[in-house]
Parts: sequence; C-alpha cells; structure tokens
Amino acid sequence: MLAFIPICFSGTISNHSLIPVNMGHPTPSDDNKSQWFDFIKEVTANPSIPFDHHWSKFQQIFERQAPPDGPPPVWYPREEEFSSSNLAQIMLDLGIDNYSDLHTWSINNRPAFWQYVIQHLGIAFEKPPDRILDLTNGVSDPRWLPGAKMNITDSCFQVPGDKTAIVSGKEGLSDLTVTTYGELESLVNRFANGIRDHGLAKGDAIGIYMPMTMPCVAAYLGTVRSGCQVVSIADSFSPDEVRTRMEIAGAKVILTVDQYYRAGRNIRLYDNVKEAGIKRAIVIEGDNKAELKKDDITWEDFLSKETSFTSVTDDPYQYSNILFSSGTTGTPKAIPWTHLTPIKCAMDGHFHGDLSPNDIASWPSNIGWMMGPWLIYASLLNHAAMALYEGAPIGPSFTCFVEKARVSFLGVVPSLVRTWRTQRAIEGGDWTGIRIFASTGEPSNREDYLWLMSKTGYRAPVIEYLGGTEIGGGHITGSVVHPASPATFTTPSLGLDFIILDDNDQPVGENEIGELYLIPPSIGLSQNLLNKDHEEEYYTGCPNGPDGEVLRRHGDTIARLPKGFFRAQGRSDDTMNLSGIKVSSLELERIIDTHDSVYQSAAVAVQPSGEGAEKLVIFAVLILIRDCKTLQGELQTLIGKFLNPLFRIHDLVIIDSLPRTESNKITRRSLRAQYLSYK
Repeated sequence: MLAFIPICFSGTISNHSLIPVNMGHPTPSDDNKSQWFDFIKEVTANPSIPFDHHWSKFQQIFERQAPPDGPPPVWYPREEEFSSSNLAQIMLDLGIDNYSDLHTWSINNRPAFWQYVIQHLGIAFEKPPDRILDLTNGVSDPRWLPGAKMNITDSCFQVPGDKTAIVSGKEGLSDLTVTTYGELESLVNRFANGIRDHGLAKGDAIGIYMPMTMPCVAAYLGTVRSGCQVVSIADSFSPDEVRTRMEIAGAKVILTVDQYYRAGRNIRLYDNVKEAGIKRAIVIEGDNKAELKKDDITWEDFLSKETSFTSVTDDPYQYSNILFSSGTTGTPKAIPWTHLTPIKCAMDGHFHGDLSPNDIASWPSNIGWMMGPWLIYASLLNHAAMALYEGAPIGPSFTCFVEKARVSFLGVVPSLVRTWRTQRAIEGGDWTGIRIFASTGEPSNREDYLWLMSKTGYRAPVIEYLGGTEIGGGHITGSVVHPASPATFTTPSLGLDFIILDDNDQPVGENEIGELYLIPPSIGLSQNLLNKDHEEEYYTGCPNGPDGEVLRRHGDTIARLPKGFFRAQGRSDDTMNLSGIKVSSLELERIIDTHDSVYQSAAVAVQPSGEGAEKLVIFAVLILIRDCKTLQGELQTLIGKFLNPLFRIHDLVIIDSLPRTESNKITRRSLRAQYLSYK
C-alpha cells in the first residue's frame, strides 16, 4: 500500500494575488528597456530580419549601460507567465511575496522546504518517513527521510495511463512514435520481471550502453523498480571505457543495441561489448539479426510477458544508479544515485524549469551523462512527457522533430547551439512553440544565446543551469520569474545555498571572481563514492564559511555581477596565472572566439620545463584556413586590446576538434598533457 507524506507549515498562508515584483534583479534604464521592446515588436512583425542586425541592435542599445546596472536582460516575465508559474504557486501557498524571500525561507527551513516538495510532487512511500531530516552526524552526512520505505519509480506513474509519456523520433525519419504512461509502465514491468526470471536479484548492477530511446528509459526504470542498480555508460564510449565502468560497479549484465545510426554513420555497440569482454549481454537487434555469443540473449527473449510487477521497496538510500565523473583521464569517479536523488531532479525541473503536465521536454543527451536520468525523472515526476531523438541533434531532421513533437522545453549545451548557428542547421524550422530553453554542460556565449532566443522571437528565455552528477541537479540556475540576460545566472537553486570565495577565502564582491562552495545539506548531494574517499573529495581542506558554516567543494569558478546576476567562469582547475594576474580559460576563449577565422578555442597554461612561470597556449579550431603565425599575431592583438596586454600567447596550435567529456566540457587537462608530451 503506497502512502503519501502529510505536510504542515509554520508560515501563514494568504490568498493575495501575486504579480511580478522586484525579484532582486532591477531592470536597466527604462529607455534601454523600451528600445529593446520596440525592437522585439519589429522582429515579431518581420521575423526575417537577419540576426546580424539583432546583435548590432543589442550592442547599440546597451553599449552605454553603466556597469553597476548589471548585464542587460532581453526577456522579462509577463504578468500571466509569472502568475501561472510553479514558483508563483509555492509563493502563494506559503504566503511569500517575492522570490528572494522564498529562497531565504527554503535554506533557513530546509526540512519544511523538502517536505513541501515531497508533498507537492506526490512522492509515494510504502512507509512514510519518521521525519524529514536527521542531522545527528552533521550536515556533511545527513539522514533524509529516516524510517521511510520507497521505490522512486512508484512516483513516476501517477497519471492516467493514456497520457503521453514519450514522443520518439529517429534520424532520417519523419514519423513519430507516441508511448503512453500505461504502455511505458507495462514495458517497465516486463523488464523488471525479466530481471527476476533470469536470475538477477535485488542489489545487482546492470549496465545500460545504448542511445537514449524509449526502450532505454523502460529498461532504466525497470532496473530501478526491481531493486537493482543501473550502471550508466555513454554510447560513445570505447570497449576499454565500457569494461572499466562495468568492473568498478561490479555489473553482472549489460543492455545494448546491435547497431544504430548517428550523423549517417552505423555505430555498432554490440561489437564494442564483445571486444570489452563482457560475459553477459542483452541485445536489442535491428533489421539485421546479430550473431550472439554464448550466454547473450535478445531483448525480446529477455522480456517477460507478465505486465505487472510489485516494486521492490527499501530504505531511500539504496543505490538506484551508478554514474561516473566525466573526466577522460585516470579512473572515473563512480557516483551513486539513490532513490532520493530523483526528487532533486524533479524539484529543479518543476520550479526552475517550470515543467508542468502540459509540457513536452527534450534534452539531447544519453544515459551515461546525468542529464539522461535527469530528463526521465524531471519529466515523469512532473507528469510531463519527454521527447527522445535517436541520432545526431543537428540538421533538418532534428529541427523537424522538435517542431512536430511540439517540444515546449528544450535543453541544450553551448557547443550544440554554436553548431546550429554556424552551420545554419535550424533554418526554416518553426520553434515558436518552445516556451523555455535550458542550458548546461559548460559556460555559454552571450551572442550565441541571444541568437537562440531570437529563434522564438524572444518569447522563450534561456534558463542557465549549472551543477553536477554529485548534486543530482543544479546549484546555480535561473527561473521564469527572473529577467533573462544571455549567458548569466540569477539564483542559487531552491533548498541549497553557496558562497563564492576569493584566494584568501573571503567572500567576493561585485565584479569579482572566486570559487563556489556549497553550503550543505540538500537532498541530491552525494554522500558516498564507490571508488574514492567522499570526505576527502568534497570536504577535506575546505575553508569554513564566514559564520562558521561547513562548506563543500565543487570546483566551479563564478563571477558575481551587479544586480544579483552571476556568470560561469569554468572550472577552478581551468584558471591560470599569467604575469602575476589570475585569469580563467573562459575569459581568454571568449575574446579569441570573436575572431572571424576561429570556430572554437581552448586556452591552457603550461610550464614547459615543469616549473617557473605559466605560459599561455591557445588551441584553435578554424573556420577559415590561416597562416598560423599571422593568426597568432591577430589573436594577440585582440587579447591585448580587450583583456590585458600582459597576457602573451606562447604558442598557437591549430586542431581539428576540441576533446570533450560526455557532459560536453572541454578537457583542457588532456590538451595540456598532449602539448607537453610533444614539446
């Protein structure tokens, strides 16, 4: 028998009418705002205006905006958008008049906040918790929902069975396939029964190594429902990388596909599984039947015909998913998700992404990166649908998919947006049905994201979203009740707080850069690692906060901007000291990428002799072939003019593509190592 946790509040509930109020982010001058809105009207009347004119107009309107006024917003919530938002609902429920007070309440009353979230999302329990939070062992090792018994998949299917759960599309095909909640749950149960029928038991680990498709989602949820653990493996990984992750997690079987198509190429994943030496595999076959090795089984033979299954419930801290850090060098860090982590995914999606039952959410991703599982839970726990595209998310096929699937929430990564823009990949498509973009993976570019917003006539904001696998979501983000300025953040995530410290462990002021530290606890924050010391990774050596708070290391470098805005500056290990001045790779790359011949760049610091002053090396992917020495001189001029003349380029390396992790982060460490190995 499933139960729902009762909820109560200490605050006063009021029935006042919420309207957009000062959210802590004052707008630019009325004149600038008026000029920008006039331009949006012009764009609405004539959508064919070239983007170059948009960018010129943006620069013209805001070039004289004083730095203390902060970054210029280009989108503001209208009254009806604000009033219908999920954030407006929680403020109304709690009798809180503005977002700033709501966030303060959520961190000063963490048990009450998460109690509200659990009730509001309808999280189901076989046995409700005795309380919300036990801090007997301190904030770095909290006990959330002690005494509870649950399985998070029971909270994923609480809508009518005929409601759409998944809209699927495939590269090169125009037809879409719709899967209802009832059909999805039936397949989930068939897979869970198959696990039991083939000798796997509670606690066993099952690898999933395949594209993000409907069967992938069903197998993921079926594994969790059965009390087993998913081992998430990106479909781009090599046999060695597959083997490593299976061994770390102690996985007994792997689910894969024989082959699939991406960017016109035939990707043969089952061959990789065989080369990795995985002893037991479940294989989804294509049109051409695969020749299976001994002990392997087809998907159809593995599935049970039984379509009902009683979820295996247990303590919420039981592992449900093993994911891995995105580093490409050394042993990957194995990060367990529990049955609690999806609550964080769903909360972020609900309040910061404003996901509702009417939405169809798409985020080109895979099951090996946290945004794959995030999309599953953020969609289903919010009673929304997800749109899954099998193939490369570029070109006319994907553009048509977004339009035909009626995607209303589209997640992106910055490199994908840059590809769409430079290759004119979405020209001719109608994306005006999108009401929200969300972005994560790495810091974004202001010009690219203004272009992205222009594709909806500036009706859809970009919600910047930064966090990590070990958080289960974001620590800094945006929302639909804040104005949106391209490539900036506006708030810590609800229920979580952070502090930004400089090199002297002092809080940074406006227009200063520092390292972001989390202030625990929060549902979603990891408390264990499979193959590393969790305390050493996240807490050892951290300073205390100004009021003695325990701080948790995460590694993001953030600039605090005027008027409550923030800008990501990359990872703390991607900063360098040039001529005695601290600068981030991202600051240099933003300048270099403005050159007409440069598609993308990566800036790294090296010590050619292993010691001494750091030297700046630029890796560049070019749009136009150029003489290297001439281009280096031109880039040096740009850096000297727009950043600092003391920053001297030691070397320029032309490269075909930049190495990236599965979560789309540039692996500057591998570039640094590559450079030093040849020099």
